[in-house]
Amino acid sequence: MKRESRRQRLVAEINITPFTDVILVLLVIFMIATPLISQTSLKIRLPEAKSGQPLEAPKKAQVYVTIMKDGSTYLDKDQVTKKELRAKINALHGSNPDLSVIVHSDRMTPFKDVVSVLDVLNELGVNRLSIGAMTEREINK
Repeated sequence: MKRESRRQRLVAEINITPFTDVILVLLVIFMIATPLISQTSLKIRLPEAKSGQPLEAPKKAQVYVTIMKDGSTYLDKDQVTKKELRAKINALHGSNPDLSVIVHSDRMTPFKDVVSVLDVLNELGVNRLSIGAMTEREINK
C-alpha cells in the first residue's frame, strides 16, 4: 500500500492589491499637490477682492510675473529686470500667442511698478492677462 503524500504546493503568485493601493494614494496626492506647485513660491501678501474667481487649471503656456513691494520683478521664480522681462515675455509670446500671464503683486507694491509691468505686457500684445488676488474664501480660511 502506497502512502499518498499530500504536500502543500508553494504558491508563487504576487499579490498586487497593496501595490495598487499605494499607487492610487500617490496619484491622489499628486493631483492635489500639482496646482499648488505650479503657483509661485515667492512670499507676498496679495490684495483682497470680493469678486475674485478661482484660477483655472494651469495651462501649458502660463507664466507668473511677481512684483515685490521693493519693486523687484520675478518671472516665475527668477528675478529679472524690466529689459529681461520684456525679452523673455516676447520670446514666450512669439512661440505661443496664447500665452497666459498672471501678475501677482504685494499689496504694498507702489502702483507705478505694477503699471510699468502691465505696460510692458500691453506693448508686447499679451491678451490673456490675469491679476492675482485673494478671494473671500481664501481670506476666511
